[in-house]
Amino acid sequence: MALGLGKPDGETLLFAEPDGSPTPPNRLTRRWQDACVSLGLPRVSFHALRHTHASALIADGVDVVMISRRLGHKNPTVTLNVYAHLFEPDDRKAADAIQAVFTHGAVGISSD
Repeated sequence: MALGLGKPDGETLLFAEPDGSPTPPNRLTRRWQDACVSLGLPRVSFHALRHTHASALIADGVDVVMISRRLGHKNPTVTLNVYAHLFEPDDRKAADAIQAVFTHGAVGISSD
């Protein structure tokens, strides 16, 4: 892209070797660790960034289906099984939503 070649196609790997072949996971991990050291950053595992990403999305209230898609999970059940402990432990949002219906009414609900 820096050379003006445009947007890569859907088959282009995010982490690839110069010849386009997949970067071996251990090499990617080693490169990440080297980058952390050279920048004076804590040695955080590359995989920990994935969990941090998911945790930040959950904390911000992003829909679990969207999170699941971003993480590449087969379905949201996988995401919920891994990250269930991070979702809001009480039902305050649900209670507020129902209270809003009773306070302001809702479309499709008749008072007859």
